[in-house]
Amino acid sequence: MSRRHWAGSLILTLLLTALTLSPVAGPRSFAAAPPAAADTVPLPSLHATTTQVASGLRRPTALVAPDDGTDRLFITEKSGTVRVYHPDTGLARNPLIDITSAVDESGNERGLLGIALPPDYADSHHLYLAYTARPDGAVTVARYRLDESRLEVLLSQPHAEHSNHNGGQLAFGPDGNLYWSIGDGGGSADPLRAGQRLDTLLGKIMRIDVRRACAPLAYCVPDDNPFVGTPGARAEIWQYGLRNPWRFSFDSADGSMWIGDVGQGRWEEIDHLASGQGGQNLGWSCYEGFERFDGGHCVPGEKYTEPVFTYSPYTGGCSVIGGHVYRGQKYAGLVGGTYIATDYCSSTVWALRPDGEGGYDQAEIGEMPTQVTSIGTTVDGEFYVVNDLPGGLHRVSFAREEPTCRVDRTVKTWGTGTTVDLTVTNTGSTPVTGWALKFPLALGQRVVSDWNTDLTQGSNTITATNATYNATIAPGASITLGYLADHTGDSSPPPRFTLNGDACAVGR
Repeated sequence: MSRRHWAGSLILTLLLTALTLSPVAGPRSFAAAPPAAADTVPLPSLHATTTQVASGLRRPTALVAPDDGTDRLFITEKSGTVRVYHPDTGLARNPLIDITSAVDESGNERGLLGIALPPDYADSHHLYLAYTARPDGAVTVARYRLDESRLEVLLSQPHAEHSNHNGGQLAFGPDGNLYWSIGDGGGSADPLRAGQRLDTLLGKIMRIDVRRACAPLAYCVPDDNPFVGTPGARAEIWQYGLRNPWRFSFDSADGSMWIGDVGQGRWEEIDHLASGQGGQNLGWSCYEGFERFDGGHCVPGEKYTEPVFTYSPYTGGCSVIGGHVYRGQKYAGLVGGTYIATDYCSSTVWALRPDGEGGYDQAEIGEMPTQVTSIGTTVDGEFYVVNDLPGGLHRVSFAREEPTCRVDRTVKTWGTGTTVDLTVTNTGSTPVTGWALKFPLALGQRVVSDWNTDLTQGSNTITATNATYNATIAPGASITLGYLADHTGDSSPPPRFTLNGDACAVGR
């Protein structure tokens, strides 16, 4: 598969660390991308909006839908309560579950963090909760029996050194097993070197069978977990090399796993792994995104799996909020097979879709409410989000809106240099007066000079603004601009553009 680079912690603390680019150590690979979705519109023609349907939540962290015919949503709150929302009656006043006496919510990132419902929920009335436990913040997964109002701890990982990077996502996979994410133990720059260690659950995604118990464990470890029988390794580990995988999900169509892993300060990343593909090393803290992490922990000869998408906090982001692949019916012709994610700080809606050639199309397609902490789906696959402050529930809608700009690219490359000429066309019906064109460069590209624009580069993110003589673009008219850049091997042109915040179609 070709190497493609995209430039781009909800209650998360933004850690800004100045990093330097170092030589790559060890091979990296992509997970295989599935075929492109058919009969869907180009990503820049999509627009995502939200409608608030409930308020009064107190720092909501996650939401799930029980498949019991009730059309309800269960929403976790950081303090240790689970609230119930119904589209006809709204948000119930009294919580369904209250485990506040068990939850340590000290620090910004501790609390009740995740919830999952087993396939047999309608019969068993069991839920699974991920939280940081009193008295010392141990990251814990427990079964809650609704009929008995009883909490049964299944598995716990000590996490006392720092209060951040607890992960907390729970989800049942297509195999019926429970998957659980934990961050690297917190602090800055993986001080415990947990990401690359197999003797700890920190910095991992786990896979356990909660349908049965294998004494002395309250669960069983599937025989085909990748590190079963590996000396010194925790058998529960499914994936490793993660910093803070706050939210992951499974595509209901093909079982693949999508992971939003919060970055240190230079790169937020999204990973996509094929169904059943356990044992992947996702790089942290040897890598942050595609870039070698200065001072990180690298294992000689180790093979690392690259993300499929990264973006830089220079775009205004700080913490990726991983989402879901849309498999609902209402907007199937628009966004079917498209992965939707956002960012806690920028609220940008990211759309990713396999392009059928081993890569991924990508676009910014709108904004979420401020400080979204989780994206959830109904039983029918429709999207809702919760946001941290002021604490609301929002329904997500999608529409087709043709872009009002198009960018065509002419690229000439030689040795370690490349020139890129961009033709920006106003495809809308009103003049554009005063413009800012934003786009990412591939990792290792650095602008040397530019023309017909006032261009600035922050990390890999470019902002090109108008000159005095081309400030207005009439409907149907075009302007040209360009730049000369050095590169370190990847001379690919920018994959996406926004003009005054609106996504542009990308031509040749």
